[in-house]
Amino acid sequence: METQEYEQRQFMIFNVSELELIDFSQVLETSIDTVRKSIDETKTFVKWDGNTIPSSVDSLTTKQGPYTYTEIIDILNGPEWTSNEMIWAQLKVVEIL
Repeated sequence: METQEYEQRQFMIFNVSELELIDFSQVLETSIDTVRKSIDETKTFVKWDGNTIPSSVDSLTTKQGPYTYTEIIDILNGPEWTSNEMIWAQLKVVEIL
């Protein structure tokens, strides 16, 4: 999907310890088991469409954001979220294609 399709999408990073506080009917992830975590597995994020922060996300005490699609892509490509092994694997896939 192109960036323009995500113009209204917002993202919030927070500590994994608060995952149980998320009402998954308010966000676009489906469950605790499907969220992406940072390399050290201490942080995660959720996303939603629109400018209104879902109440379960807004009540988190460790939240960082909200971020736009472009901002979250930059963050997720950083060393906290993407290991060198993941980058190497992505490069190998591109080489094969």
